[in-house]
Amino acid sequence: MTTEVRRLRNYINGEFRDAADGRTIDVVSPVTEEVYATSPLSGQADVDAAMEAAAAAFPAWRDTTPAERQKALLKIADAFEERAEDLIAAESENTGKPIGLTRSEEIPPMVDQIRFFAGAARLLEGRSAGEYMEGLTSIIRREPVGVCAQVAPWNYPMMMAVWKFAPALAAGNTVVIKPSDTTPASTVLMAEIIGQILPKGVFNVLCGDRDTGRAMVEHPIPAMASITGSVRAGMQVAESAAKDVKRVHLELGGKAPVVVFEDADIAKTVSGVSEAGFFNAGQDCTAATRVLVHESIHDEFVSALAKAAADTKTGQPDDEDVAYGPLNNANQLKQVSGFIERLPAHAKVEAGGHRVGDKGYFYAPTVVSGLKQDDEIIQNEVFGPVITVQSFTDEDQAVTYANGVEYALASSVWTQNHARAMRMSKNLDFGCVWINTHIPLVAEMPHGGFKKSGYGKDLSAYGFEDYTRIKHVMTSIED
Repeated sequence: MTTEVRRLRNYINGEFRDAADGRTIDVVSPVTEEVYATSPLSGQADVDAAMEAAAAAFPAWRDTTPAERQKALLKIADAFEERAEDLIAAESENTGKPIGLTRSEEIPPMVDQIRFFAGAARLLEGRSAGEYMEGLTSIIRREPVGVCAQVAPWNYPMMMAVWKFAPALAAGNTVVIKPSDTTPASTVLMAEIIGQILPKGVFNVLCGDRDTGRAMVEHPIPAMASITGSVRAGMQVAESAAKDVKRVHLELGGKAPVVVFEDADIAKTVSGVSEAGFFNAGQDCTAATRVLVHESIHDEFVSALAKAAADTKTGQPDDEDVAYGPLNNANQLKQVSGFIERLPAHAKVEAGGHRVGDKGYFYAPTVVSGLKQDDEIIQNEVFGPVITVQSFTDEDQAVTYANGVEYALASSVWTQNHARAMRMSKNLDFGCVWINTHIPLVAEMPHGGFKKSGYGKDLSAYGFEDYTRIKHVMTSIED
């Protein structure tokens, strides 16, 4: 029985279009490894068209009132709720994610985040106006930056698109967004929904590959480039944007340490770590994948974590008992497998460490112990369902090990000692520190890292302000 291959199209200036030269990309299901759709392989002509449409739409959208933009975003949130099952189906097809978990863990926060930014549209803050020189009054204007070129990743195609377009639109910018070449379906569906609400040209979707994204960033029209992706991609974007001094917003990789002290509740910690490490097949920049545990409880902790891994199930999207689905693509399966195949002799695979089944990119929940700080798997992001465990002797060594990587996005501390938790939250060099939990996010709080994890914030008022610019206006008050 042959599955019909669907044709996805770009959304530019209020209409769906094929690539100008007709080129396409096959979109492969990570569950079946079969082609289920084609999407445009957008080239320079398509990028030009999308950017010109966004630029043409910008003045009118910029000049809408915050109340009007709020109303539009609230309509988008409502429409996403109404079309939730369609979005879930597209996202599961994109990624192989469990349908039930996508329904419970992604749709509600996405809708909430859009509504948050709808409210933020009416709460732009600046320093108060005043007379700082005799006879002159100064005021601050906070304005949208212009056209925003945005590139979303394949691990959370829907949610990361929301994190990008919602604050940008709320601030009065227009958007050209590119989904990953492996996960375009849900973003194209979003365009269908949003297109019924926003004026043409305000929201545009370009499908394509890395060259498409590169052309978007290099294009002279966008005032800002925003990307969620690898460190390598972020560095290329920053270098390219520097040529015409574009503003850049980067959310890159992570290698989150999970510091477990001897007074932690082992059962509770193992449960939290395994859930936060294996969720979404570990394909999360904040995933709890690098555990540092005090030597006095190391063996007991590893044993409990290995059992938790063995009890964690991966499988088909419609299986309500699975904790996560497949890795996103063949290259990612190869990358994750490669880390395990290259483990040093002193490492021990306590659970998993192998592919599951012979069809689809499924990988077993994996725990690896016996590792040293300079091992490849400690220093580099695996982005898969793999949790590593190291031991430490005291608080100073825990901080040294935790901070001893190039990433600085997220971290967590597990202890009953309040003073220790406060010291650790101060000394851990990461954009987020969770205490006795790991991975929850809320729209009101910022998400973003330091070092090679990038710069700029998603979510929160800080993420909203990233899509604005500040102008000083001074006027004489003398007759």
